[in-house]
Amino acid sequence: MKLQILAACAALTTFAAGSAFAGESVTAKLQAPVAEKTKFIAGGAMFVCEGDACVASAPTSQTFSGQACKAIAAKVGPVAAFSGRKAMDEARLADCNAQAYAKASGAGPQLAKQ
Repeated sequence: MKLQILAACAALTTFAAGSAFAGESVTAKLQAPVAEKTKFIAGGAMFVCEGDACVASAPTSQTFSGQACKAIAAKVGPVAAFSGRKAMDEARLADCNAQAYAKASGAGPQLAKQ
């Protein structure tokens, strides 16, 4: 009986966390527009990019995160602004874009020459 109650509580917690952003969207404003409409998954949500914006209309609790921002920047380029319930601050945006800038400048990880 206790196991069934624990399972029910876990299911409700998962449902509540998954719907935390229900009805809201998460938007990544890009520094440069995409050439064509692009779709991909980041932070557990489908982002649709057109022009200089990528929007997730059905975000999860993990969509507005540094990892999701980094995935967007890696896929379509540096992010100028990232917002959901609130806007991401400048320090987190800089961290989000660090890999995208390194990739663009060719300063990615190098394999050791033998």
